[in-house]
Amino acid sequence: MTTLGTPIQGVTLYSFTRAFHGREYDLEQLIRKTAAEGFGPGLEVIGFSSFRGFPEIDDHFAGWFTDLVAEVGLMQTSLAVNADIGIHRDRLLTQDELLEYMRRQIAAAAKLGFPIARVQISITPDSMEALAPIAEEYGVTLALEVHADQYASHPRILALRDRYEKVGSPFLGFTMDWGATVSGFAPSLIEAYRRRGASEELLAAATGLWEEFYRQGPPADQAEHGQRFGRFIGLAAQHGRPDLGIDMGINATGLFGPARVDDWLEIFPWIRHVHGKFFGIDEDHEEPSVPVRDLIRLLVENGYNGAISSEYEGWHWNSWQSPFDIIRDEQAVQRSAAADAGSRMTTDLTEARSQLAAWLPTTEGASA
Repeated sequence: MTTLGTPIQGVTLYSFTRAFHGREYDLEQLIRKTAAEGFGPGLEVIGFSSFRGFPEIDDHFAGWFTDLVAEVGLMQTSLAVNADIGIHRDRLLTQDELLEYMRRQIAAAAKLGFPIARVQISITPDSMEALAPIAEEYGVTLALEVHADQYASHPRILALRDRYEKVGSPFLGFTMDWGATVSGFAPSLIEAYRRRGASEELLAAATGLWEEFYRQGPPADQAEHGQRFGRFIGLAAQHGRPDLGIDMGINATGLFGPARVDDWLEIFPWIRHVHGKFFGIDEDHEEPSVPVRDLIRLLVENGYNGAISSEYEGWHWNSWQSPFDIIRDEQAVQRSAAADAGSRMTTDLTEARSQLAAWLPTTEGASA
């Protein structure tokens, strides 16, 4: 019988991007705000958007950062790193160049005290296998993000899972992003389109089209994904708002993945970190488009003891509500759901540190 999990509560600073970009808060202020609001103890940060000069991190800055996180009573969980093979204008990175590019970011994660580096789906099974010794060298787990329009049982993800099994390194795994298992078109986005002048007919049609695709399940391949994307572009044009078409297509097919919650069982033993992706909270203080309670139950019942980073992505379009209020409400849903599942969320820092250390692999004498 599986012992019930007690996921670690946390947040990614990505949730507060609008406030960060608007210079309402700098990095230090956001970290202090996160601690003061009780959003931790887990803290996730995006490397390139938060650290000037990333992935080059000098000793002084690394010391300042790790001291700050410890001072305010938080703990590093995951550093989001990039796998951009198209950083040159005229060519793609070679495999050797990609590995060196990733090595620098993995080294930065270790230096900043992050035990996990979230990598992106553009990393192939061959590249992940080649990165395993680098991850082991630095003691950093590579957790590839399963993000819409991918999903756990997608052939690309299963190919990675099979390679992980073959390689056998505990430093290779997945980040579970709840955006792959959305159950409804986000009402906050509908409201944003309404505020941009979209007709009620268009909004109803867009919601209806998404629900049609939800009933069909996730797209079988990229061709089908492209067809669905095109349907939203066509729908907006038919209702006299072609300017909204691409935006609708990106959100409806790239953020709102229609896979079912149980799909995560395909890769569950390799899930090392969780992005608690969500888009808003309604008047009943629930998430109306992401099945947060079902997802928490799945994690708890299958013994998940890693961290969950609440990841509010409604900031892209919602400029009229406070992301801090929204995170507060969503984390309350998580705690309530964990209790309903017969368990709890871990919110104590000392307990969370011990729990995450037991959850993730370690390498004695890892580089930093």
